[in-house]
Amino acid sequence: MMMASAQSNSKGGGENSKQFIALARVSSVAQKEEGTSLQVQEEALQAYAESQGGVIARMWKIAETASKSERRVSFKEMLAYAKANSHKIDGLLVYKVDRAARNLVDYAKLLELEVGHGIPLIAVSQPTANTPAGRMARNMMATMGTFFAEQLAVDVRQGIAQRVRDGKFPTVPPYGYVTDRSERRSVVRVQPEHAENVKRIFHLYAFGHCTLDMIVKQLPGEGRVYKPKQPHWVRSKIHRILRDRAYIGDLKYHKQWQRGGHEPIIDRDTFDRVQTLLGGKIYKSNELTYGGELMSCGHCGRPLTGELVRKKSGKTYVYYRCARYTEPGHPRVRLRESEIDEQVLGLFDRIKQPESVQRLFRNALASWMTTHHSRARSRAQEVQSQLDDVRRQQERLLNLHLAGTVEEQTFATKNLELRDRVAKLTLQIEATDRKKDENADLALRVFELSQRLRDKWVTADFPVKRRLLSFVCLNFVLEGVTLAISTRKPFNCLVERLSVSDSGEGGIRTPATGMTP
Repeated sequence: MMMASAQSNSKGGGENSKQFIALARVSSVAQKEEGTSLQVQEEALQAYAESQGGVIARMWKIAETASKSERRVSFKEMLAYAKANSHKIDGLLVYKVDRAARNLVDYAKLLELEVGHGIPLIAVSQPTANTPAGRMARNMMATMGTFFAEQLAVDVRQGIAQRVRDGKFPTVPPYGYVTDRSERRSVVRVQPEHAENVKRIFHLYAFGHCTLDMIVKQLPGEGRVYKPKQPHWVRSKIHRILRDRAYIGDLKYHKQWQRGGHEPIIDRDTFDRVQTLLGGKIYKSNELTYGGELMSCGHCGRPLTGELVRKKSGKTYVYYRCARYTEPGHPRVRLRESEIDEQVLGLFDRIKQPESVQRLFRNALASWMTTHHSRARSRAQEVQSQLDDVRRQQERLLNLHLAGTVEEQTFATKNLELRDRVAKLTLQIEATDRKKDENADLALRVFELSQRLRDKWVTADFPVKRRLLSFVCLNFVLEGVTLAISTRKPFNCLVERLSVSDSGEGGIRTPATGMTP
């Protein structure tokens, strides 16, 4: 790195005081703990300027809380100031090279200040000689800083994607939830007061015949505040809450919805009713099967809107198109509701298995139930044996205590430990008995429903159709004239079709895993 000259005269030709500008930047909270906080950097920069017999004419500080736009504004402001006052500036001080620039584009702009305007870049904690070898070392530091910044971005994206796969929110959870951090792990839980507000908002809109504006007025009258520091309710907040599928247990990542691991606040029936009412207000009809932002455009990601078109013949058709349908360059695709129905029914047909596979699946499920019940009984007997043993220990401990062999304090401690074990083992037996039939019954009910989807759809009214779609499907994306439908588990396995095993034992394999249930 080019070091500032130690000569006494400054650029301005005045007295012995040199004029420096400085940049202190922190990009993460962790850097405070590592000893590179803004205060540490500022003190080091001030100390260097004083050691050179100079002063810092102006310093820019960028905290980790600053937005990306704020950081860019500060950096551009510094460059403009340096170029305008280059005749009197003796150097740009930074703590380290990677504190000056985290990408090679910005670093090149700092080199331009040095070469074109005579303002050397001085890293006070990483001094290098003003030689070809020194400048190469500085360039390598800048390259490494860029690499670490880019690698960190990749790691962060991968970490976020893993969080989503684990059923966690990719960012801050919505209103009604809070993140608890314990032992370097974050757990999303329901925030009771806010969750009650969310439930009340859904209830007022779904069953209280209230508009958004009426809810805004109603909540303060009930003593409900949005947040202690933001007590007032506004229309946009209410609308955002009513539209958020996170409250029924879903989470959004890259414009796609998938099942989350957090506890739902609103039941699906209430949520669907609200979406129907909201969809009715937006699209002039509360019975558009695919309305209410159910589908999105594969070209721009915007929701598809529904519209009623009355032909001269008197017939009425329902069409769906992107909200940006009329913008230049956007595909002008408009589908009839009947065309989308055909594609949905096609999906249901793919989910339905041949009669032979259905029969084999039921037989395999019955066989699995028998094996599962046998294992459950074996496990229950094992736990019961442990429970009997612990109770015998309790009895022996009590006899020893009555005989005066065991002291009161020792008896109390050991007795509490045994009592906790009894409670835990008893709960395990109850849970084993309860789950023994529930899992198999649920699996059979889901499979039977999947095989009757077409029949149910043809005879269903609007609310039932919406419920079937939300139960089976996760996302609807219109790609040209084709509706790309993402299905929920376990329907996605059925879409890929089950295959009968060649083992001759009537097993069924799923194409995704090749495993036999």
